[in-house]
Amino acid sequence: MVQSSLTRAEATTRAEQIRVASYDVTVDLSGALDPAQTTFGSQVTVRFTAEDGAETFIDFIHDSISLVELNGDELDVDDIVEGSRIRLPELEGANELTVVGRALYSRSGEGLHRYVDPQDGNVYTYTQYEPADCRSVFPVFEQPDLKASFTFTVITPPEWIAGSNGEHLGSEAAGTSDVPGAVAHEFAPTERISTYITTILAGPYTKVTDEWQGADVQGETQTVPLALYCRRALAEHLDSDELFAVTKQGLDFFTDLFAFDYPFGKYEQAFVPEYNLGAMENPGLVTLTEDYLFPSGATRTQLAGRANTMLHEMCHMWFGDLVTMKWWDDLWLKESFAEFMGAYASVRATEYDDAWVAFALGRKEWAYRQDQLPTTHPIVADIVDLEAARQNFDGITYAKGASVLKQLVAFVGEDAFIDACRAYFRRYAYGNTDLNDFLTVLDEACEADVRSWADSWLLTTGVPRLEASVERDGGGAITAATLIQTSDAPRPHVVAVATYAPDDAAHLGLQRSTEVRVDPEQSATDLPELLGDTSPVVLVNDRDLTYCLASPGAEALTALADGAHLLSEPLTRALAHSQIWAAVRDGSFDPRDYVHLVARRGLTEQHSSILTTIVDRALEALESFTPPRLRTPLRSELLDALHTGMLNAEHGTDAQLILTRAFARLATKDGAHAQTIKELLSGSKKLPGLDLGSQLTWALWTAQAATAHATHSQLDKALKTDPSREGRLGYVRAVAAMPAEEAKAQAWKATTLGRLSNDELSATISGFQLGAPAQLKSYQDSYFACISHWWDEHSMEIATRMIRGLYPRAVDAEAASSAEENPVVLATQDWLNVNGQAPGALRRIMTELLDDARRALKLQAGVLARQNR
Repeated sequence: MVQSSLTRAEATTRAEQIRVASYDVTVDLSGALDPAQTTFGSQVTVRFTAEDGAETFIDFIHDSISLVELNGDELDVDDIVEGSRIRLPELEGANELTVVGRALYSRSGEGLHRYVDPQDGNVYTYTQYEPADCRSVFPVFEQPDLKASFTFTVITPPEWIAGSNGEHLGSEAAGTSDVPGAVAHEFAPTERISTYITTILAGPYTKVTDEWQGADVQGETQTVPLALYCRRALAEHLDSDELFAVTKQGLDFFTDLFAFDYPFGKYEQAFVPEYNLGAMENPGLVTLTEDYLFPSGATRTQLAGRANTMLHEMCHMWFGDLVTMKWWDDLWLKESFAEFMGAYASVRATEYDDAWVAFALGRKEWAYRQDQLPTTHPIVADIVDLEAARQNFDGITYAKGASVLKQLVAFVGEDAFIDACRAYFRRYAYGNTDLNDFLTVLDEACEADVRSWADSWLLTTGVPRLEASVERDGGGAITAATLIQTSDAPRPHVVAVATYAPDDAAHLGLQRSTEVRVDPEQSATDLPELLGDTSPVVLVNDRDLTYCLASPGAEALTALADGAHLLSEPLTRALAHSQIWAAVRDGSFDPRDYVHLVARRGLTEQHSSILTTIVDRALEALESFTPPRLRTPLRSELLDALHTGMLNAEHGTDAQLILTRAFARLATKDGAHAQTIKELLSGSKKLPGLDLGSQLTWALWTAQAATAHATHSQLDKALKTDPSREGRLGYVRAVAAMPAEEAKAQAWKATTLGRLSNDELSATISGFQLGAPAQLKSYQDSYFACISHWWDEHSMEIATRMIRGLYPRAVDAEAASSAEENPVVLATQDWLNVNGQAPGALRRIMTELLDDARRALKLQAGVLARQNR
């Protein structure tokens, strides 16, 4: 079937033609238990108004359509169904449309996903739509500004429960269904919401309930029913006390902050398998990845990340669900705000008051990487169609947008920002908005020139660079200090610059801090408050107020690297490490030195977010940015350091878990510690205070498999003792990691046949890519020959995982005289040259992969140049 990608122009026309009142939707999942049953029944009745005589279309990605009835007249299906669109001719002022058909179950996490639990055989279903997969479940006008009220009936096997956006009104025997004896679950009509945030959940889920009580804006008590769902096999890991606590803290916080009552009746959260996202903000029933239940244990950083995501989705109840963007150009109006508010609320409302540390190290790094790619785009993007929209759920829309909002708060003041948010909800509740609408309320709330600010920050691309230029006298005192902005599009900044020096506790303590406003018209900003200071460390963007690649200056970079671990405050250390890593990525700090830094001084870090991040970056510096010929001794140094750290870490701490996980990852490349791993897996050696759990056990099995220290029969035996989802995915990855040619050939075949689910596919690809570069090179020609076929034959989610995951990343700067002559670069560039008419989303993926390869080769070449001096 041709799946048309709705264009912005088409959406604008359709929105001018019609206004949708309501949908009555019935979905028949009674046959879901039968694996041979690939489709389900879907029926909708839509009521909408239109211009007399107008013609439009409704969207439905279907298996079949048996009835289309418009205003009492049955239309000829063969005449009006055109691919994924149903043409609706000769509309009246008031219209009622009924469509009956069958839709397809999904294994890709898009649309209505069906999952069979390998542990107990239970079947679970849930939906995921954003931006436009609602049309794969029932017929719908699939665009965000055609809001409506939705009433759902979900037909299921009798032992199942069901959930949706509205209140569950009751269940009764289904009148008609695919399988006799089914039950129909009825749900109350929703408020007016967009199509992409409707949802259905059905299966033998475990459900736990609670309620939140708080004061509404009139001071009266508001009660919101709460619920949690998960697979039965994970019920023991559903830490409902913690989850409900964060939920209640969020409802307390946001209802007060926004001065607007929670608008959607109940607040339920379902943790679902094989989920493509972290979570989705369906009003009344938020879906989250079940990876947040941590059956293999969690660090404080992971728990904080979960709380952040929960609060991110809760913020969406206002930013995104109550008030929704008109079109995907303004996706930032919900995602940037929710990303910002996830950290903001974590700090203000929960025990995770260090959330800005993970934001500075992790989320902003995502933004910096994305914004340095040739495919970067403004925060307010130019989204011409739905295919383009799918690609923009990225580091710009989320993390850069949130970073810029943090700068906006510094620019206009916190009170003015919150006042603007409150006015925004009051004025546009249950409606749709664009950039101008938010700027209007912001303009009213403050004195600042927010429109110029928006032009500078929201409509431009690229990362501005802020560098301290410092001169010192013979005694080390600063005699001149300026802040230099380098950018193709200079921005205004409110930014802090601070100095740090050794204190009595042998740490680097804050000495001076100055907050300045950087004028975009001036390339340099004086820092007179720093004059006379003798502190060795200068930190630009202290407190992380703005979005920039910050640098203390070339001469001070070494002092920053030497002293990063001595800085007292976690956020300060995070910012120091962020600046050091930026220097690695731009070629001014040797990747080998970064690995040494982490191996020799970094592994004693006690903040779990910082430790996790710097270890991950050390692995990237080693395996991507260091030339292959020089990796072996460096890899041994880091692996030995991780091994020692793992053994010596305080029992039961985050550090012990983080270092053991990192040791297992790096051990896939080096079998020097295979005997230790063997003893850990057999139980003859234990790490006191650490339960390996399924996830870590299979990470260790993967290391053994990848280095030829495990047999297929050993992996089979391990799977029998662990039939869980984590066990199954770990087994798939470990088998694909085996170095035998047959194992690689089978993994390649499995990934390219298109029969794996989303998570099975990623696990197989992950194991496959652990092969030796020479071995993987034999698949390079097949990869480039298959790209367009994969894109055409699979959903965008599956095709994207295949194309990104199987890309030949094992580049070597010594394989050619220059980066542009490298075989991988040549092949990628040739593909782009030949496939100029390929879909824009596919070309974007290939362009980004090419840029990653070029950066890795450039950094490897820099290492070789230093080596040869």
